[in-house]
Amino acid sequence: MQKREFAKSGGQSGGSSAPAPKRGRPFGSTSANSAAAAAAAAAAEAMSPSALLGPSLHVHNSFVEQNNKRIVLALQSGLKSEVTWALNTLTLLSFKERDEIRSRDFTPLAKIPGLLDALLLIIDDWRDIALPKELTRGTRVRSLGVNSSVTGFGSEYDALSSIQTPGSGAGSSAGEALGKKSKHQSSQWWNEEDGLFNLDDEGRAEKQLCAIAASNVIRNFSFMPDNEVVMAQHRHCLETVYQCINDHMTEDEELVTNSLETIVNLAHLMDLRIFSSSKQSFIKINEKQAVQAVLGILNSSVKAWNCAAAELLGRLIINPDNEPFISPSIPQIHKRLVDLLSIPAVDAQAASVGALYNLVEVNMDCRLKLASERWAIDRLLKVIKAPHPVPEVCRKAAMVLENLVSEPQNRGLLLAYENAFAELLFQDGKYSDSFARILYELTARSNSRVASARGIWGM
Repeated sequence: MQKREFAKSGGQSGGSSAPAPKRGRPFGSTSANSAAAAAAAAAAEAMSPSALLGPSLHVHNSFVEQNNKRIVLALQSGLKSEVTWALNTLTLLSFKERDEIRSRDFTPLAKIPGLLDALLLIIDDWRDIALPKELTRGTRVRSLGVNSSVTGFGSEYDALSSIQTPGSGAGSSAGEALGKKSKHQSSQWWNEEDGLFNLDDEGRAEKQLCAIAASNVIRNFSFMPDNEVVMAQHRHCLETVYQCINDHMTEDEELVTNSLETIVNLAHLMDLRIFSSSKQSFIKINEKQAVQAVLGILNSSVKAWNCAAAELLGRLIINPDNEPFISPSIPQIHKRLVDLLSIPAVDAQAASVGALYNLVEVNMDCRLKLASERWAIDRLLKVIKAPHPVPEVCRKAAMVLENLVSEPQNRGLLLAYENAFAELLFQDGKYSDSFARILYELTARSNSRVASARGIWGM
């Protein structure tokens, strides 16, 4: 553990200068002449961007190369101590600071053989036991820690010690029979679902924390460009994160959030046809179910999830191969995105406008359906008039309107907003070109029924 060094105060030439106060000690506690040192240290700390991030842990890049097999085997062992060590190590290795201090040294961890599958096994292990007992009672074969009688999760050691053969003594035959019976039951008990997973709430909570930590590591992987292609083509990874998203009503919120952020980072490289490909499948899910899982997140009550789902749909539709699977849900998507435009939060408006910007580029049907959506044009205009604090969002909103007016069937609907377009044309110079083209399309085309009376916006 190495802490970032504070900038040293000037004045070294005058002999003994007051040392900078250490973290955790008040200024003035190091020397008698502390006023100048306190002022200099405070100024240096305020000027240093690294001081805003707190302590930093630097891991040597060769650590992964020397221990990658050990990390994978630790994850596969199913033992609490080994799994915890591996997850903690991967969390540190996959962490990427905003200033990208370690970008020169980072290793594409997803390319380590077996690592991604081992992490997904941790999540699958939790999801197998996360369902309530009344929903499923199918027998499950122990897959993690199969060679160990005790894995370390929960109170297994206490439970094991309580099921021991009674000590020798006067109990003779009855005691021996009871001991053999309890020992026989113990060997079977550990290999059954109730003995392995449902010992106590503490063990289940620990399993859940391991799954969340594994999902956080996978999320960190998705931020690294060198990992994107590997993860976007990994069917087991995509099936797992989509299944977590699909179960957002019952699954842990942090696990759902990590899965959603992972899939958003990979969306620009994703082809939904992977769910019907010849690659090995671990979770039965098809393209339609994947889209429905995203729509469920889009309609949820969590605003951050709504924004992420809108961004995800906007990225997925860019790939023409995904269009056949998303197009049937376009009306439902438009309705929800227009609803998000009414939320005063700027991030929700930005996500909605970004998704609509990509959707209207798909085909004529998308443009016709959006123009006929109630409040759609009015709320796009409000985003521009407000204006939105991000100019790019306003520009995209204007471009959406320009795409809508390119369809002759939409001009009757857009003519009702002609005065609003003209007002923005003269008031806001940033987007005057877009609104000039909109007005020109509305009035100057020969197939317009009012072209002879209103054809005054020619360019």
